[in-house]
Amino acid sequence: MNFRTPLSTARGLGSAKHGVSHWISERVGAVALVPLVLWAVYSCILLAGMDYYGAVEWIGNPVNATLIILTITISFMHMQGGVRVIIEDYVYGHLTKAAALMANVFVCGLAGALAIFSILKVALGGA
Repeated sequence: MNFRTPLSTARGLGSAKHGVSHWISERVGAVALVPLVLWAVYSCILLAGMDYYGAVEWIGNPVNATLIILTITISFMHMQGGVRVIIEDYVYGHLTKAAALMANVFVCGLAGALAIFSILKVALGGA
């Protein structure tokens, strides 16, 4: 029978404060994504009625390019944080967890960078 209190069991297991910044960043990212995703959906509907040259002209507008890059950046950061939490909660082996966390950062970073590069290439006239 264990006669230890929950507090004495938890002592020495590390700070309980380090997760607050992750929690806050997830919430701030989610709140920022609400208007950005609404704008992106509206933009997709608008772009559906345009031809190629109209779409290139639309993405060449600095406001549109900036907003789409901001949407992509925050989306991939939010996704990376969410997948990180899933890996930390459900992957148990230390080596497997470390490999999965590194792959998560690499895949999200690479996909986000490729998307941003594509937007900039079109927006700056390289398409």
